[in-house]
Amino acid sequence: MFATPAYASTAGAAAGGGLTATLIQFLPFVLIFVLFWFLLIRPQQKRMKAHQAMVGGLKRGDTVVLSNGMIGKVTRVEDAEAMVEISQGVNVRVVKSMVAEVRNRTEIAANDKK
Repeated sequence: MFATPAYASTAGAAAGGGLTATLIQFLPFVLIFVLFWFLLIRPQQKRMKAHQAMVGGLKRGDTVVLSNGMIGKVTRVEDAEAMVEISQGVNVRVVKSMVAEVRNRTEIAANDKK
């Protein structure tokens, strides 16, 4: 009685569409999830795997940069911790996951190359 013809026609089309209409409604959500996967989740997982491999390969004599910016040399490696010499005679115990970067022992700094 009070339904307009436009409203009646869209209601009939949605009821008749069934599976197709439902898929079209959820398609934007699926596309957003795929976009998030490739732009956020996947790169973060790759970075996490690379960091775990770097921490797993930590060995005595490596020069490391800690997450707080300190640079030191690894003197002892244990299961979850490492002993890092940050100054001559100053050793600190560090959780291995807080190592931000491992620098090569033989690498020359960019500003020292001649």
